[in-house]
Amino acid sequence: KAVNDAGFDKTIVELAKLRVSQINNCAFCLQLHLNVSRQLGVPQEKLDLVATWHEAGIFSDKEAAALAWAETLTRLADKSVPDEAYTAVREHFSESEVVFLSTSIATINAWNRLGAAFRFAPPIPKRATAVKAA
Repeated sequence: KAVNDAGFDKTIVELAKLRVSQINNCAFCLQLHLNVSRQLGVPQEKLDLVATWHEAGIFSDKEAAALAWAETLTRLADKSVPDEAYTAVREHFSESEVVFLSTSIATINAWNRLGAAFRFAPPIPKRATAVKAA
C-alpha cells in the first residue's frame, strides 16, 4: 500500500515480484503477480521473458535495474549485497524509491516462503479454468 500510495511504478514492482517468485519457486505468488501484471498492461513478451531478462533485450534500463536489485536481495544466502549493486540501482531510482522497491522485494520473499511452505494453490485466471474444463 505504501508503494502504491507513493506513486512508484506498479509495473516495475510487479516485474520484480515475478522474478523473485520465480527464483523462490512459489507457484501461488508467481501466478498472482502474473495476473496483476496483466491487469496493469505489462506486455506479454515481458512476462514471457522475465526469467531471462539479462538476455531478452526488451526491458528498459530502469526495469533491468529493478530486476537486478530483486535478484541481489533474494540471493543473500551466498553473498552480501555488493556496493556496486546499490550504486547501480541508485542510477535509476531515488533513495526513497530504492526503499520502496527493497521493501516490496523483502515482502514478496516472505510471502514466497509462506506460499511454498504451505503449498498455496495458484490463483488460476477464469479463462484458464474454462479452457481446462473444456
